[in-house]
Amino acid sequence: MEPASESGGYVQSLARGLAVIRAFDESRPEMTLSDVARATDLSRAAARRFLHTLVQLGYVWTDGRVFALTPRVLELGFAYLSSMSLPEIAQPHLERLVSRVHESASVSVLDGDDIVYIARVPTSRIMTVSINIGTRFPAYATSMGRVLLAHLPADHLDEFLARVRLDPLGPHTLGNPEELRVELARIREQGWALVDQELEAGLRSIAAPIRDRSDQVVAAANISSHASRTTGEQARENLLPPLLETAESIHADLRVTPGTTSATQ
Repeated sequence: MEPASESGGYVQSLARGLAVIRAFDESRPEMTLSDVARATDLSRAAARRFLHTLVQLGYVWTDGRVFALTPRVLELGFAYLSSMSLPEIAQPHLERLVSRVHESASVSVLDGDDIVYIARVPTSRIMTVSINIGTRFPAYATSMGRVLLAHLPADHLDEFLARVRLDPLGPHTLGNPEELRVELARIREQGWALVDQELEAGLRSIAAPIRDRSDQVVAAANISSHASRTTGEQARENLLPPLLETAESIHADLRVTPGTTSATQ
């Protein structure tokens, strides 16, 4: 193989190998060695090495004169599609949920000590900061974060509670790690979390877990509302049932989608 040329982490041989794969398209489904060399600006010797390596790996087929891609190249894109499947699957479910409850809904995953939004359907702005895909908040003060923390393995939760700093972000933020531990145990038992003005004054939200094909909690979905128009009791009576239905519908789709994961943001 051609030696790798690295500058600042750039591997030239990898880039050239990918260029050979990309050279095949609808207008050039089959190419000779000379065709590939011209399409990629490689020498015939270099093109031959890359092609024969791809043949040995099963990504390219040849009859000795022409070369063509094999279906195995789909594996390269499948990894990306699989990693993106959770937000893609969740989005239409959130849209249907929002049409029912007329409040904003989101899905997030746990990243370190924060939640990260990976899908969202807003209605009206109810926080002082704008929430978009990729927005991060401390997990301890959010309904989705509480759900995700509640389903951590016991040793991971112990580590989190030992290091977390519970800053008073809202008027009702829990400030004691042991109180938070008790609340997380309750959330794990009941299967949902209600957070009342702990992240910000006026913000009330309710969240439920989303499970993957193996029934592991990989994300959380929530409905958020301004406290002036939705009481805690109203959130439990009117918002929780459709939220639980939505989380289960996402779970059902994840069960029948091969290779789905949570990583996506």
